[in-house]
This record gives sequence, C-alpha cells and structure tokens, in this order.
Amino acid sequence: MFPTLFQFGHLSLPTFGALAALGLILALLLSEQTARFAGVAPARLWNAGLFAVLAAFVLSRLLLAISYWQTFRRFPILLLAVPSLTPTGLLLTTIATAVWLRLRAIPLLRALDAWAPCGTLVWAFLALGHFAEGSDPGMHTTLPWGVPPPTPPMPADASRVHPVALYAAFCALLLAAESYALLRRRLAPASTAGTTAGWTLVVAGTTQFLLSFLRQPGYAWGGLDALQWVSVGMIVTGCGLVIRTLRLCERQ
Repeated sequence: MFPTLFQFGHLSLPTFGALAALGLILALLLSEQTARFAGVAPARLWNAGLFAVLAAFVLSRLLLAISYWQTFRRFPILLLAVPSLTPTGLLLTTIATAVWLRLRAIPLLRALDAWAPCGTLVWAFLALGHFAEGSDPGMHTTLPWGVPPPTPPMPADASRVHPVALYAAFCALLLAAESYALLRRRLAPASTAGTTAGWTLVVAGTTQFLLSFLRQPGYAWGGLDALQWVSVGMIVTGCGLVIRTLRLCERQ
C-alpha cells in the first residue's frame, strides 16, 4: 500500500487526498461537456459543482468537530485533516446542493443527468485512494489476484484479501463511460430528463451492495451496515427516476 505520495521532512502529501483532488478536478472539467448534453449552461453547472464540493468539505468537517468536540478543542488542525465523509455528510451535502440548484433555477433532473458520469468518475478515484492507503480491506481469498491485508492484519489466516477498492474503481470507470454514452445518445429531451441519473444510481447502488459482501463487515443496523443502507437508498431513488421517465413517455 502507498498511503503517502511523497514526504519531505514533516510535510507529506497523502495519496488518497491527491487522488481525490485529481478526481474532483477531472469531474468538474467533464461536467462542462456533460452539461451541454443535459441541456444545462456549463458555467452554471460548474458553479453548482464547486458549491457541492465545498459543501461536502465544510459539512463533513463540521460533523467531525461536533462528534469529537473535546478532541477538536485540543487538536483542531489534526482532527480536521482526517478524511471524514460519512453517509450523514453526504445526505446533508445532497440537501444543500438541491437547495442551491433550486435558488439558481437549475433543473434538478438535468443537473443530475449531467453529474452522473462525473460522480462515478470521482467514485473511481476515491476507490483508488482507498486502495492506496489500505482503508477498504476485503475478505480473505485464495484467488491469485488477492493482495496482502493492511496492517495490522485482519484474521490470522487472512494471508490474502480481496482488493475490493480496485473492484470498485474498475466498475466505476466502466459505469462512468456507460453513463456518458447514455447521456450523449439522449441529448436531453425534456421527457427523458433524469433517465441517465436513474440508471446510474441503480447500477452504482447495486454494485456497491454486492461489493459489500466482499468487504470486512462493519457496524450493522437492521441487518445492513451503513454502506448497504446507502446502496439501497441509491437503488430506490434510481428506480423512482426511471419509472417517472417511463410514465412520462407512455403519456406522450
């Protein structure tokens, strides 16, 4: 694993942070093209994308500070440097971004369509970052492409584990390419707005849910862990968008 890209004295650049930043930059650049396919002004979608990134950063750090207030008071810089994007942070970021789109009169479904390839591209880079720092360990495997477990090791017999993060990165890149192609083919007629986002959410949610069975289990609530609940929410939301589009097409 390569948690640090480079280190010079006390100054270091985490690999995860570098890959996450690169993924966000490429996604914002891609949004200028996908915005045209979705029928949204590229400059307006760029600004909305910047707002979403800043909202995710600020809200995740705010939740982290509230959750660990005593630690934050003693070591604020150290705590804020910890990666902290959680399902709750994602939910709050989604709400804040939806409000921004509403205030700026940007059609929500068209924006979601334009962001579908961009979001999956970011997912791919985040997954690569998790692989580099060893923060997404998989279950024990005897397959030849298994990787050594992160330290400290998981179970004593886990000499090799599934490279789940690499699986996720590969699936995300394929989905980014497919959602881009789907969006480009549709050229954003009003009746199909939301279709690309819907299918992308369904496939991404299903992929994440299936991959969760190859990950080390986390805290479960109601039989599912946090990532599985997020995956179920993505699938349900995506199905709702696709069903809405199909009904609109039937009425025409």
